[in-house]
Amino acid sequence: MGEQRTKKRIGKNRISEWLWGWFLIAPTTIGLIILNIIPAIQSFYMSFFKIGDFGVNNEFVGLANYEKMFNDPQVWRAVINTLRYTVLVVPVSIFLSAVIAVILNSNIKGQDIYRSIYFIPVVATPAAVTMVWRWLYNYHYGLINFVIKKIGLQPVKWMDDPNVAMLSIAIIGIWSIVGYNMVLILAGLQEIPKTYYEAASIDGANSIVMFFKIILPMVSPTIFFVMITSIIQCMQVFDVVYMMINVSNPAYDKTVSLVYLFYNNTFKYYDEGYGSAIVMLLLVIISIITVIQVKLQKKWVNYL
Repeated sequence: MGEQRTKKRIGKNRISEWLWGWFLIAPTTIGLIILNIIPAIQSFYMSFFKIGDFGVNNEFVGLANYEKMFNDPQVWRAVINTLRYTVLVVPVSIFLSAVIAVILNSNIKGQDIYRSIYFIPVVATPAAVTMVWRWLYNYHYGLINFVIKKIGLQPVKWMDDPNVAMLSIAIIGIWSIVGYNMVLILAGLQEIPKTYYEAASIDGANSIVMFFKIILPMVSPTIFFVMITSIIQCMQVFDVVYMMINVSNPAYDKTVSLVYLFYNNTFKYYDEGYGSAIVMLLLVIISIITVIQVKLQKKWVNYL
């Protein structure tokens, strides 16, 4: 009888934990389904249609949108631009975030102030951030060109030169993402037991040895998470490009991203089916990159 009562208690406790678990994750799960999964399914469905006015009288066109997409040179330019932006932003932002996190993890004065300063770009609205950077990059009266003129150099067309515009946008992306990644890496650093540092000091290890032998391996799971989320975020870049570059800009072809191209085709040219096909291409690219990362992480991520 005692064993049966114990089993019933264990069963009730498990059911209670299961119910509470689902209750706590329900808001996130519902939001994920409504805001991500259902729109993705709808976009996949729409990619096989030529959407009529107000979403009625849709015409099934099969793979015509995909055929048009694969034969559209602008799509592949957008793919290259998106990948270029990602390659420029992700490594630099992670490196800077790691360096700042290591510095702020040490005993320095004003830690909280510095952490807040670096995190400000994360909470700032993209529109406000872009307006400030547009002023900084302005060819005639921007602060950056003002400083360049003062030191005797020629001003740069930061947003109009096709060879410079992507780098200018990448700088904004790096500036915007460093604070968020820094907080994540800092949290990972604070989970490292201090006894590891003490043992390394006793063995005569210097700061560089500690970084590569203790800090980097111990924080590698956090860096892996930061890398995946940063790549996904960069592959979906839109707001900065949209607000800095218009269709008539000479640098448009060198900076247009896949999401920006999707926006133009869907909301400017009213070709929702073709825009949905572009989104599906972006989804496939992100999925492939993520799968490759998950496969490769076994070689360098250390889980304790």
